[in-house]
Amino acid sequence: MDPTALRIEDSAPPWEPDMKTLAETIERHASEQPEGVAFYGDDTSMTWSEYAARSDRLGALLCELDLSPGDRIAVVLPDGPGVHAAFVAAEKAGLITMGIGPRAGRAELLHLIGKSGAGALISLAEYRGLDMAAFVKDARSQGLPLAHHIVVSGELAAGEAIEVDGAPREPDAPAPPRDRWMGCEDVFLLNSTSGTTGMPKCVVHHQARWIHFHEIAAKAAAFRDDDVFLSVIPAPFGFGLWTAHFTPTLLGVPCAVTARFTPEWMIETIERHRVTVLAAVSTQFVMLLGSDALPKHDLCSLRALFTGGEAVPYERAAEFEEKTGAAVLQFYGSNETGALSRTTLEDSRERRFGTAGRTIDSMQVRLYDEAGNDVTASGRGMPACKGPVLSRGYWNDDEANSELWTEDGWMLTGDIATLDDDSYLTIVGRAGDFIIRGGKNISAPAVERYVGTHPNVIVAAAVAMPDPVFGEKVCVYAEVRPGTDLTLDSLIDHLRAQDVSTESLPERLIVIDEIPRSSGGKVAKATLRADIRRRLESETTQA
Repeated sequence: MDPTALRIEDSAPPWEPDMKTLAETIERHASEQPEGVAFYGDDTSMTWSEYAARSDRLGALLCELDLSPGDRIAVVLPDGPGVHAAFVAAEKAGLITMGIGPRAGRAELLHLIGKSGAGALISLAEYRGLDMAAFVKDARSQGLPLAHHIVVSGELAAGEAIEVDGAPREPDAPAPPRDRWMGCEDVFLLNSTSGTTGMPKCVVHHQARWIHFHEIAAKAAAFRDDDVFLSVIPAPFGFGLWTAHFTPTLLGVPCAVTARFTPEWMIETIERHRVTVLAAVSTQFVMLLGSDALPKHDLCSLRALFTGGEAVPYERAAEFEEKTGAAVLQFYGSNETGALSRTTLEDSRERRFGTAGRTIDSMQVRLYDEAGNDVTASGRGMPACKGPVLSRGYWNDDEANSELWTEDGWMLTGDIATLDDDSYLTIVGRAGDFIIRGGKNISAPAVERYVGTHPNVIVAAAVAMPDPVFGEKVCVYAEVRPGTDLTLDSLIDHLRAQDVSTESLPERLIVIDEIPRSSGGKVAKATLRADIRRRLESETTQA
């Protein structure tokens, strides 16, 4: 099937934008389709009635603690149905969730709890090898205001134990009072930036922005009331919020989630649940293509893949479409901005893979230069926007907010882009994602796209390698397909055959089993830059 054959106007979305909160929407689904599946987990599922009941139970318990509406509560749970029930429980209790990704380390946990001022923590008894009771004790000794530690098990199902401050606890009321429930414009969640450099900042979210985002996505992919979603993005992050926490619930359709991502699990899940809409960052769907499990399973149910977080690799996206019949779509934006542009079923393959899509009218996109001047007319600059899917900036961080916004109130992305006469954005690179070799700026995303065309490469990441003569040189890390190899010479031969410019050729290649990723699922460039520095220092010492 040609994935561009279905035009948007041929399939009207089945929803009406009534701006109900998630809690209100779940309540309606629990009444109208109580046994309908809200989430498929690794080993379990959660119906709409169970979603309502689990969030009611935990929410009622939270209301009995000495926490006031607007207080923050940190949540660090695996990516199963339970984390979504916990988010909604906090919403019903009027508490702002500090959503912490499942890959956060101890230092990041302490930082985010302290930055948000969270007065309570919801977690399993053990997290990534940490005894969480001991962690909370240590956090309190450092002055963090954690008054309560709520320990849950499993997926918050009926009968599963809940402990508060070391003792089993059941709420006295069946559900939180309605006057505690949040509204669409209330701040309901904080999440972190990816944290690839330094300690992450906390982004402020209200539900209305994600409801607007959902409306834009529904038009882009012509969502239906029989869709089944699969989101392999961690729940607290922007991409995970709209693809797992918001859009499936607003549509009233199931979403599959996992705490143990592998490409094989993703492939098997698509077939098992007849998934129609997949959400994955570029590295994840490229891993799917590199898996030996792919030809053994039927993925014909898929009709759309939403990807993002990194540049969409043209050849791999085309391969995905050819093997599944699903359209590869993307939004361009950030955790902070939401979406500035998007591709749709109407766009040609050249538009969908070669650009970041057409700008969204309601987001009023502009381009700025480094001096803060509006250079939209020039067609090149840093994208900025002002519209309904913006976050409210960073929590308790005036300095970071001053860098995020222009003086006249437009939110900046930090990328460099071009804008053509048809309002399509093309990302040249991140302002800080250039390799500067002898004064020449080399776009790391461009190098990654070139290297990604090699048939043996699953995913590649380009970083700056310190050099005493040129300042920096291009170093590429690569994962390769099982049973294949890759040398620097063979890679350069491949790139030269495609007329890749000399300055974009890698000068060092490091093949590794798995490229490290940040909490948000993106390639952890800071980790790779530190790794190449260590390798160079070790080689110098041994010389």
